[in-house]
Amino acid sequence: MNVIVEAKGLTKQYGHFLAVDHVDLEVFEGEIFGLLGPNGAGKTTTIRMLTGQTKPTSGEALIAGYDIIHEPTKAKESVGVVPEVSNVYDEMSAWDNLIFAAKLYGMPRSERGSRAAELLKLFGLYERREDKVGSFSKGMKRRLTIGAALIHKPRIVFLDEPTTGLDVQSSRVIRALLKQLNENGVTIFLTTHYIEEADQLCQRIAIINQGKIVALDNPEKLKAKAEEQHLVEVSFSPSKDVEDQLKDLKYVSGVSRIGDKFRLYVENVSEAIPMLIDFCRENSLKIVSINTLKPSLEDAFVKITGLSPEVMTIEKEHAKKEESLG
Repeated sequence: MNVIVEAKGLTKQYGHFLAVDHVDLEVFEGEIFGLLGPNGAGKTTTIRMLTGQTKPTSGEALIAGYDIIHEPTKAKESVGVVPEVSNVYDEMSAWDNLIFAAKLYGMPRSERGSRAAELLKLFGLYERREDKVGSFSKGMKRRLTIGAALIHKPRIVFLDEPTTGLDVQSSRVIRALLKQLNENGVTIFLTTHYIEEADQLCQRIAIINQGKIVALDNPEKLKAKAEEQHLVEVSFSPSKDVEDQLKDLKYVSGVSRIGDKFRLYVENVSEAIPMLIDFCRENSLKIVSINTLKPSLEDAFVKITGLSPEVMTIEKEHAKKEESLG
């Protein structure tokens, strides 16, 4: 496989703070590659260095074999960048935004119109091409931002948190578009808060924690790393907040609440289930449902990063809050 992105010892230091610590990774042409990590782990800084927006303190980044710092023009010919916040111009029409982006990328005048029309049709925005972008929804602006990054037919597109702040339907549309682009030969490099999203989209995933790559593999092999941890999901009637009491049970190493269910991380399933039955008797509860689960990518993430299930829940709630505010 051809390597299209390569980081060698990529490091970024801000004063005494080491944001990215000697990162080594390769991205192969034609894949969807995900970079996961807790808030502040170094995801955005890594993307900014790989795309030439931030100069590394040390190390190097190569795009299609070109050094992004010493050969930026050649390297950036192959790159499209979609930042976390949509950067299209509200006062301009969708059409004018794409034509402007085409000019910035130095596209020949003869190719700009046909490429803009192609992308607007692909992203379902052609009927609104003459409308000011200020009238667009957040999801429509996100699609247009991706369109602007694709105007010059880059070989690889970097997307920083592509669906953060979007409603469920818009997020689905964006994910479908990314899959379609990838099927058409575009390499995708994305960071995301949503672990389920990475599991759905990515062929390989790197997990970064405290500036270091702590795991890099395909999703199924990452999940296998969590196999030794057993999961039991249970719901009770009447519904009560018994999370703290469940944490104190003998075989339970962690508890997270998901809707009306409690997910228990246990050492031994055969011991944990009778213990839960006793717990219900003592607390006048009935078990509505109980299931043993295979580890998810989120469970692998928790195991690899050392984050507790509670911290992961807080991060997910933070992302959901951003979504609702959007």
